[in-house]
Amino acid sequence: MTASDHGGRLGEEFFTPGSSSFTEFLAAHRPELLSTRRVLAAGVRAQGAPHGTTVLALTHRDGVLIAGDRRATMGNLIAQRDLEKVHPADDHCAVAFAGTVGLAVDMVKLYQVELAHFEKIEGIPMTLAAKATRLATMIRNNLGQAMQGLAVVPLLAGYDPAAPEGARGRIFSFDVAGGRYEKFGFHAEGSGSPYARGALKKLYRPGMSRREAALAALQALYDAADDDSATGGPDLTRRIYPIVSVITEDGFERLAAGETEELSREMVEQRHTRPDGPSAGG
Repeated sequence: MTASDHGGRLGEEFFTPGSSSFTEFLAAHRPELLSTRRVLAAGVRAQGAPHGTTVLALTHRDGVLIAGDRRATMGNLIAQRDLEKVHPADDHCAVAFAGTVGLAVDMVKLYQVELAHFEKIEGIPMTLAAKATRLATMIRNNLGQAMQGLAVVPLLAGYDPAAPEGARGRIFSFDVAGGRYEKFGFHAEGSGSPYARGALKKLYRPGMSRREAALAALQALYDAADDDSATGGPDLTRRIYPIVSVITEDGFERLAAGETEELSREMVEQRHTRPDGPSAGG
């Protein structure tokens, strides 16, 4: 499918009319490049693949924040302490993932190309709702592997300029079959998500500042790590802290390492006097 395969000229597949989906283009011409289409032999289940754990998102005054812990586990072992689970998909949306790490990273990279390809072909970017639908389709294509233990559960957050003022930060969750669900206010996915959502229920409020939202996210991830062994809390010794990113009208921005460290240390210091974290009233 490269130019070298055709004597330096593009093959006819590049000029064949089709959809604006890069994934569908690969499926038609080079399906072996799509890791999400491969299925293990009948009766075989994947074991020992590293898994990412807790990710979350919450809306704030200027848009939406998305964050994740850094731990990847392999059974009862810690496979990696500094995994990055939050990635920009384009200028105004980001994906965080829980589930099988290798497949998730491939899916995120393919999704980034998918959005860029659509914009080049159509001349306009996708709407945020369409981006969520496109990601749901990619997850559905992985259903065979998900049923064999290689599930990927992403969380999509983005800034939607077409939404009403004050509601432009939007969050979408998905199930392994590609079901798409819009969440309002906040949401979490992964093994520690019940504890993270419980924390956000008491800490979240509409109209939070970026700093308040970041602290709430860090508190929620701390609670998840406190009760879920697969979720990693802030590692002050190794200086490994959660990944926190915000998406606003100005685009995607990952909080600087220094800012995340400062907020994490502030949060841990608060836990010295209140081990269970702040109450609903602050």
